[in-house]
Amino acid sequence: MKKPSMRPYFVAAFVVLLLGVIVFSPAFSLAQEQPEGKRTIVDKVIPVYPDLARKMQIRGTVRVEVVVAPGGKAKFTQVIGGNPLLAKAAVDAIEKWKWVPAPQETKELIELNFHP
Repeated sequence: MKKPSMRPYFVAAFVVLLLGVIVFSPAFSLAQEQPEGKRTIVDKVIPVYPDLARKMQIRGTVRVEVVVAPGGKAKFTQVIGGNPLLAKAAVDAIEKWKWVPAPQETKELIELNFHP
């Protein structure tokens, strides 16, 4: 009587591992990420420099990530960096911006510089 070989178990384990890597790999993911791109801005509203920031002579750059809907309006904004007082003014302005329409949502990174 032959002793059972471990080889089929190793092959099966390797196949399962390989399938797991493929299925959970970002390149094969079913969730579709929003493409990053530079959509053209059609209507840009200049942020209002906050009075308190002006009095305190606060200056700097605010970085905001914006998810732009296919129709061209800001769908979601997230401040990536900058002074919170300036960030509010930046987000308030960006939410009024309009981009050219596109087939799908895009992520845009906006940097606004504030100088009194």
